[in-house]
Amino acid sequence: MRKFVKNQIIELLATIKDGISYVSSARKNNKKQAVNLLNDCFGAFEHVKATVTTNLKKDRVLGYEKVIDDILNGIKLLIGNVSNTKKYDEYLDKLNLSILSFEKMLTDEPIRTEVVFLPYKASMWDSLESVWKAADEDENCDAYVIPIPYYDRNPDGSLREEHYEGSEFPKYVPITRYDGYDFEKRKPDMIFIHNPYDGGNFVTTVHPYFYSDKLKKFTEKLVYIPYFVLEEPDPEDEKAVENISHFCTASGVINADQVIVQSENMRQVYIKVLYELGKEHGIKKEYWENKIVGSGSPKFDKVLGTKREDVDIPVEWMKIIKKPDGNLKKVIFYNTGLTALLEHKEKMIEKIRTVLKSFEENKDEIALLWRPHPLIPATINSMRPQLKDEYEKIVNDYKDAAWGIFDDTADNDRPIIISDAYYGDSSSMVTLYKKTGKPIMIQNVDIL
Repeated sequence: MRKFVKNQIIELLATIKDGISYVSSARKNNKKQAVNLLNDCFGAFEHVKATVTTNLKKDRVLGYEKVIDDILNGIKLLIGNVSNTKKYDEYLDKLNLSILSFEKMLTDEPIRTEVVFLPYKASMWDSLESVWKAADEDENCDAYVIPIPYYDRNPDGSLREEHYEGSEFPKYVPITRYDGYDFEKRKPDMIFIHNPYDGGNFVTTVHPYFYSDKLKKFTEKLVYIPYFVLEEPDPEDEKAVENISHFCTASGVINADQVIVQSENMRQVYIKVLYELGKEHGIKKEYWENKIVGSGSPKFDKVLGTKREDVDIPVEWMKIIKKPDGNLKKVIFYNTGLTALLEHKEKMIEKIRTVLKSFEENKDEIALLWRPHPLIPATINSMRPQLKDEYEKIVNDYKDAAWGIFDDTADNDRPIIISDAYYGDSSSMVTLYKKTGKPIMIQNVDIL
């Protein structure tokens, strides 16, 4: 049973007991009032029964229903015997024993925790998955995965089409529709998010209902875990701290009750940046030290805990990976990110074109797995619309030629696990890839 539900029942039970006690002393003077009060107590206990039935599993409900029905029958007997002191006192003693039994059951009832996970892109689910698994395996925890809708932005910042990726999550993850869960009524004990930007992202935004300042009203503990990992920083390197400071000050970080980052070094950077931000408002360093936790990223858990044989490789991919003699080619994970495209624009488009040409010339020995950042199309539409036609042509030509793999699926980790080496832009994907110990080469846009 949820803590706040248990407390509600305890408070209501105290009120019912006070009502019954008052009736017992005042019934002789005003029988009509006594009957009305007992009817109110009966209705209140019916509400208790409905609450228990709703908030407990079926195997627990049966025991409670028997005791509650005894209480309800006992109140009925009091109502029918308000004028009969001997019988009233006899039934009151039995009723008090039933209430005492109910109170003991309630006291012994273990507290259940309700935890909600609010991913928005299925490809970012790995940033929450290991935490969800731990919650899902806890017998005293009810864990809900509720993918939330998000929108692309137009160049002027207005919202474009809505996206919902609830059907793209792994089959072993049970999905609850965001419009089928009443946040205001259920008030989950914890809510986990991986999007910290609220309305501050120029490319996409989650539905405003799910901005962090709104979510805080629905839960006692809002937890933010970044959807990305970064190169390990040196907290004493001012330049390195400055380069990642914008990650530390996103609205989701500020509004969260707890922030879980990838390492102790990263924790120290967050604390340093946030302390400087908040000290003029009187926020002490201890506040940030208690709020920021450097226990590691679930993304590392996912990559390190998955073997190649555990991964489902599509048949069409295997046709490209396998040589005619049955041996496997080397698989190169080619990753193109957002930052390089935004910075180098047309030059980056040309770089991608020449890279693909080079790998095509070596397709008999090497299988190229190209996975562009999932937000590249939306980013181009919003911030670099002049690149749209040329980028789409490169992608479509590559897909049509079918000599390499194009990965636009929601599985962010599969290319890391099945590839033999990494080539591409410097991004958070590189930090993740380093954990595998496999070779990495960062592409240089100036070399064609």
